Amino acid sequence: MPEYEFDDSGLDTWTDDELFDVTRERMAEYAAATNDPIAAHRSGAIASPVFNIVPVFDAMMTPALDVLPIEAIPRIVHGEHDFHFHRPVRPGEQVLARAKAIGYAGQDNGTSCTLVLEARTLDGELLNEQYVTCFVRGINAGKTIGAAAPGHKFDEALRDAEPVAVVCQHVDQDQTFRYTGPSGDPNPIHLDEELAQELGLPGIIVHGLCTMAFASWAVLTEVAASDVARLRRFAVRFAKPVLPGQDLVTTIWRRESGTGATTYQFETTANGEVVIKDGLAVVAG
Repeated sequence: MPEYEFDDSGLDTWTDDELFDVTRERMAEYAAATNDPIAAHRSGAIASPVFNIVPVFDAMMTPALDVLPIEAIPRIVHGEHDFHFHRPVRPGEQVLARAKAIGYAGQDNGTSCTLVLEARTLDGELLNEQYVTCFVRGINAGKTIGAAAPGHKFDEALRDAEPVAVVCQHVDQDQTFRYTGPSGDPNPIHLDEELAQELGLPGIIVHGLCTMAFASWAVLTEVAASDVARLRRFAVRFAKPVLPGQDLVTTIWRRESGTGATTYQFETTANGEVVIKDGLAVVAG
């Protein structure tokens, strides 16, 4: 097997700030593209949780390219995403985005690499931090260095308890085409049936963050009174791709209540198979 060069000097180095103008129209379009029923999101009055990937999206891949070998790029898949919210984004704000890679870990079947994304206002107020774990299939770095993302593994003991909610949702046939524009993610595996099949997929697959957005509004409507300002953390692990036209079922359990916040765990299935696992939501109030 050929040896691939990972550049450790790229770790813990922030990218330059990138400026993003948040508009009411873009937030409303994102909510509509994810079938979000929450009125404040649909009107663009306030950002839905997963919309927060949009201002930092362009900054996301730069640190990975600084660390991973060039051969890794077509092998990268989105493994986990973990939002830590300080407050919601509102229309008219300008957001400064930056990112850095903080570590990677070689495994027999590939290498996981952890990135941190950060969104701030022009005066330095921290809006949110995001931990992204990407996985490079088939390339083992041969070592572990730096840090990993915070854990959010599902507590299997929760399966013995009754869930607090079960939410059924439908993914539309045109979902990926509607999502591509507002998200800024034009990856052809979400748009080109023939190309997706050439890459070994069953066909067009739904953007992972679109599926995550479906799960977010399921959680908000059931345990947070549809108030995004109460959401402190929202994390998932992507287990399997979702196909257009499938039905999703998100099951939510209460894990624990602490001072000022309650932690929930959830998973999402499609056709009986888990597509989002290790879901975690921290809700204030």
